[in-house]
Amino acid sequence: MASDLDFVEFVVDQMENAGVITYRKMFGEYALYCEGKVVALVCDNQLFVKPTEAGRAYIGNVVEAPPYPGAKPSFLIEEQIEDKDWISNLVRLTERDLPEPKPKKKRKRKRGKKN
Repeated sequence: MASDLDFVEFVVDQMENAGVITYRKMFGEYALYCEGKVVALVCDNQLFVKPTEAGRAYIGNVVEAPPYPGAKPSFLIEEQIEDKDWISNLVRLTERDLPEPKPKKKRKRKRGKKN
């Protein structure tokens, strides 16, 4: 089941104090970015935050679940979505704990045959 854009926008609004939050639709679900780093996924209208040591320490009693079949477990965030300060702090801590994204490789152009 694909996630609703309204739910994604609500979650992004809740995280607004964490920094620059953006989202991108991927395969019917959404990746959430903070300062250019993927920090969370929204799948089936549920929020899954990437696991980090800082996030684990902040949450305390962590519930982990895979966001989709075959995925590595992430932190499943449920009621805390309603707490704007709490979720913003978690996202900020997660973003700081994640490595910088790898630079994208430039695609090589295929050259056509000359006649």
